[in-house]
Amino acid sequence: MTQTDELDLVLNLETIELDMFRGRTAPERTQRIYGGQVVGQALTAAYQTIEGRVCNSLHSYFIRPGDPKAPILFKVERARDGGSFSIRRVIAIQHGQQIFNLAASFQVPEQGFEHQIAMPDAPGPEGLLNEVQLREQAGEKVSSDWTWPIEVRPVNPRPHGSKAPAEPVYIVWFRATTPFRDDPAAQQCVLAYASDMTLMDAALRPHPVDWDSGRLQGASLDHAVWFHRPSDLGQWHLYVQESPSASGARGYNRASIFSQDGVLVASATQEALMRWR
Repeated sequence: MTQTDELDLVLNLETIELDMFRGRTAPERTQRIYGGQVVGQALTAAYQTIEGRVCNSLHSYFIRPGDPKAPILFKVERARDGGSFSIRRVIAIQHGQQIFNLAASFQVPEQGFEHQIAMPDAPGPEGLLNEVQLREQAGEKVSSDWTWPIEVRPVNPRPHGSKAPAEPVYIVWFRATTPFRDDPAAQQCVLAYASDMTLMDAALRPHPVDWDSGRLQGASLDHAVWFHRPSDLGQWHLYVQESPSASGARGYNRASIFSQDGVLVASATQEALMRWR
């Protein structure tokens, strides 16, 4: 399966009943279900019940690990359809249990006040190595688990294998490896899918951890995205991530997502579980 096929597979849901949908996981993903996949699929399910409105925010909780061998059932609740906003709740179920839930708000497009923060100075994506290339440069054999439909090029990667503390700031460029459908709803679902890929890393940078050691237990606990402006995820976006705090075996992360021309298109936050096994 190509990386483009993977996005098509996971972000195209099967309708099985009114407001009920079935999602799948790519067969190559045998270890776990990537959290961003379920976020993107749940937003896709919610969009099946929306007309003429665009998602302005989503808030979600990861409840149980997902089983990549089993399909995921998405049940959408139409909480409210108001004059300007609609609210949807989505529950993801496997083996009779909730593994994830999401609440999303959708707004009728309208004009209003406009301002944004400036994109920080950062080298462009051209000439930077992506995550696979960085691992190969370090002499690692890269498995299919590191091949994704989203390409990530870190601006400030920590030297491979280094446990030296670093500032809790992680900046990467990312884009879909092949352009996806160009309607705003589909692009938001791709952004939701991508937004979980590196956000936890900001909270880990100050600490002497090694993902490959098997000692670290890390998992997304909750995840939120605010969509500010339309974007094309086939183009490069700068993901500026920082972690103001870690405590209680949890790391808090927040981020801004800019298009390459400096437009702030979205913001994200996440709390993640971080502890030694």
